[in-house]
Amino acid sequence: MEVGAANFQWRLPRLRGRLRRAAFLALDMEFTGLHSTFPQNNEPSLFDSPAERYLKARQSVQRFTVTQLGLAIFSNENSNKYVVHVYNFFLFPSTLGVTDVEFTLSASSIQFLSHYGFDYNKFLKDGIPYMNEVQEKILSQHLLAGSWKVSSVLDRDVLKKAIDEVTCWIAAAEEEETMILQDLSGYQMFEVQLVLRQALQNVWTQPLGDKKVMVKKVSPQHRQLLENSPSDCCQKEFILLSARGFTNLFQTLVKAKKPLVGHNMLMDLMHLHDKFYQPLPESYEEFKRNIHNLFPVLIDTKTVTKSIWKQCPFPRVSNLLEVYAVLCSSNLNPKDPTCPVIDLASDCSRYAEKKSPHEAGYDAFLCGSVLLRSAHLLLCRSTDDAVEADPSFSHYLTVLAVYLNKVNVIRGGVSSINFSGEDVPCQHPPLLVVHVRGWPGLNERQIYQEFKALCRFDVRWLSKNQFILLSNKFNHVRRVLRDYRHHPHLRVSVYRHWRHSPRVNCLLQVSGIVALWSLLAFVLGGAPCCSF
Repeated sequence: MEVGAANFQWRLPRLRGRLRRAAFLALDMEFTGLHSTFPQNNEPSLFDSPAERYLKARQSVQRFTVTQLGLAIFSNENSNKYVVHVYNFFLFPSTLGVTDVEFTLSASSIQFLSHYGFDYNKFLKDGIPYMNEVQEKILSQHLLAGSWKVSSVLDRDVLKKAIDEVTCWIAAAEEEETMILQDLSGYQMFEVQLVLRQALQNVWTQPLGDKKVMVKKVSPQHRQLLENSPSDCCQKEFILLSARGFTNLFQTLVKAKKPLVGHNMLMDLMHLHDKFYQPLPESYEEFKRNIHNLFPVLIDTKTVTKSIWKQCPFPRVSNLLEVYAVLCSSNLNPKDPTCPVIDLASDCSRYAEKKSPHEAGYDAFLCGSVLLRSAHLLLCRSTDDAVEADPSFSHYLTVLAVYLNKVNVIRGGVSSINFSGEDVPCQHPPLLVVHVRGWPGLNERQIYQEFKALCRFDVRWLSKNQFILLSNKFNHVRRVLRDYRHHPHLRVSVYRHWRHSPRVNCLLQVSGIVALWSLLAFVLGGAPCCSF
């Protein structure tokens, strides 16, 4: 089901009810870009510590924005049957008042989403507004101070036209006479009313719906009475409610404390924090604490399926749609009566008939389905006895306990970020050191290109004419050591800290110099004198 700004408010109460009754929630997001190329060397690397990876990703999250958020609400209706309500929310940053968000578009990401049918008109024209707590505080302060400012050039043109119409009309109008302003959309309905009320003390405004605002000429006394009315739509609380937009649903999601499921969900979590909660902090540890407080139970299906793939003889696939297809295969637990039944709600039934990869709602549905099937597979393998009839979701959470709050990291110094504890370093193959001879001016990029044809390594400069290589595959290490044994310019060997570390070498050199000076001092000035 698609939800935009035009129908979000009236869907919100039912959405909140379904969130509260859900067994768990699955989430997916699409962005205007994924990895920023500014500054340079911002690409993910196997050398990255969790904190380094977070800072790299933080720069990307600050530059890009969310175009679509998919939410799949899995409700355990009865026994082992799950009914799924799927939503595609088109989002666009709030532009109300002083807020004017800047964001970047990545050409490759835009092209990628366009290829899969993403509708950018819905993103731009009907995107649900949202703001984080800092942006809301700024807007609130300006509302209290009455210092209203219209950011959009388009809205300024609309406002100018409306003010001209009202100014011409009011000069000849009688008290209690009215006129209608038409073709106002979104925030223009608020902004026209606020600006008119601020500029003219003898008018009152009231929205009529269908992009119309009524303007009435009133006496100052009548105006004062109307301003104190609790039903006035231009009161601060109503304006903030509209400006918060999707953030209202995000706050319900946080309060519900339901297990939140995603696939490779680190960037999703960072955008959730930055766009709907607070700007991302500089501290990696603070980010982890905040996310854990917001979402105490996280499940990354990439983390879960990576482990299952090691235990079971399945085809090695990583694409979410392929993972789903493998887990749904009839060869897997054939005719198992206890396997969870997943039914799409009637208004989402198109996903049962047609694949829609990289549509956020569809990918969220795949995430939740992969979780249930993976959990059932783990439950079957964890016991020698037959699985009890109709296992509950709490049974699945028990077998998933080892994976909870461990969010996958793509090519990093850790395999996953543990949001409820310490991060565990990866067991990578040994580092290799490349010593360059007779090939001056070689840099990291050229070294990377040299080995790229053979296998994939991440490269870091070590010292003059020396580079470190790191891979996540042991066979790549063995291949390079074998094939570069007799290379005329590159000598490759296993990295030994005591031998290759510049710090250790510097320490050894300093220690050697100190020892030499001590020996010289002893020989030249420390020998005892003889007396006769």
